[in-house]
Amino acid sequence: MPQITTVNPATDKVVASYELMDAPQAFEKIEAAHAAFRDWKRKSHEERAPYLRNVAKLVRERSADLSAIMTRETGKLLRDGAAEVEICARIFEYTADNGPDVLADEERKHSGGKKRGVVTFSPIGVIYSIQPWNFPVYQPVRVLAANLMAGNSVILKHASICTGSGLMLRDICLEAGLPEGLFDVVIVNHDVSDEIIAHDLIRGVTMTGSDGAGRHIGQEAAKHLKKSVLELGSNDAYLVLEDADIDLAVKTCVQGRLYNNGETCVSAKRFIVTEAVYDAFTDEFVGQMKAIRLGDPTAEETQLGPVASQEQYDTLSRQVKESLEGGADLLCGGVPDGGVGRYFPATVLANCTPGTPAYEDELFGPVASVIRAKDDADAMRIANDSRYGLGGGIFTKDENKAVRLARDHFDTGMVRINSFGTADPNMPFGGVKNSGFGREHGGLGMKEFVNVKAIYLP
Repeated sequence: MPQITTVNPATDKVVASYELMDAPQAFEKIEAAHAAFRDWKRKSHEERAPYLRNVAKLVRERSADLSAIMTRETGKLLRDGAAEVEICARIFEYTADNGPDVLADEERKHSGGKKRGVVTFSPIGVIYSIQPWNFPVYQPVRVLAANLMAGNSVILKHASICTGSGLMLRDICLEAGLPEGLFDVVIVNHDVSDEIIAHDLIRGVTMTGSDGAGRHIGQEAAKHLKKSVLELGSNDAYLVLEDADIDLAVKTCVQGRLYNNGETCVSAKRFIVTEAVYDAFTDEFVGQMKAIRLGDPTAEETQLGPVASQEQYDTLSRQVKESLEGGADLLCGGVPDGGVGRYFPATVLANCTPGTPAYEDELFGPVASVIRAKDDADAMRIANDSRYGLGGGIFTKDENKAVRLARDHFDTGMVRINSFGTADPNMPFGGVKNSGFGREHGGLGMKEFVNVKAIYLP
């Protein structure tokens, strides 16, 4: 049987090998998931909630194991893995606490307000979850928790490089008492994945990844009349306006660019700095990026680990080279010489111009693009000059101005003001334009894959 092999990007040593499933093997898991769904959907939301709380409890108890395997498979800093596990536990708890109210039947009136109606949010079946490697536990969990509460079952196709993380999450769910088959993992290639999308028992498809992969998945789902939710990354712009607190902006932007080794869809990636504060911001930003400690992701003193794979390393190297050839200036870092491990230094590119990867594309790693703007209005224009629209940020001492810009002008799904963060269970997560469509978290994710059913009473 064909196999996939996972490799530790910090040491280049093999972690494990796994046999790929053929279509009949994958279909068996889909059929089992549908059988589990038929029982699960009969439970009330209140009856489902304790299962989610049990999973949250066991996820916390197994935090060290989950963190360790994520670090081995993706190079994630060990402490970042522990933080990821904690937010996963919080997502399960949030969903258990809020799901019964979010998904409760709604009373309506019809026929001019003379008659009674009920709107219900009914589960639909097996949801196919295609997830990336950068958050090996969080990415599956944000789909899983919402859909379990809604009454669906979930089949996960994880990125091949973090197969072990996906399997460990499944085993923890089973150990916590989740009914067998309700959440399972398929290890398949892209061709079999397309066959899964086409399977009659798959009722919805959700995917996180690149916009190129999202086009393919979205087209396959649409071809078979399956609803999809797509979160497709971004090149998030963080604006440093004329009245910004520069010390706060620099500290936050370094964190925002390097968190999770820079491999986060809502990382701060493009730094659009107004002329009035450009030199002050850039000088300090480059100084702090130069001081970052690159090294072993299991060591407490390390601030930046390796990128997740040889493929990612090669892509980032190419993007930096093409940006420099396109006129960008290298202020620190740059393409490494190689050696053991996929280590890429904290890098700053300045004078990034349209048509180059540093301006146009998502650089998924510790590379910052600094772009000069004439003034605040020009900064906002440049921020929106992107095919993406997931997140972004604004640094200014005028909070009211920041809210107006975020609400009325920033063409993204999320905006941070004088701060950086990734996700919160109580706030919607998702984007616009090439960053995809649909929402997760904030209660909205629980309603993405349900049958919104209207019941008319006489």
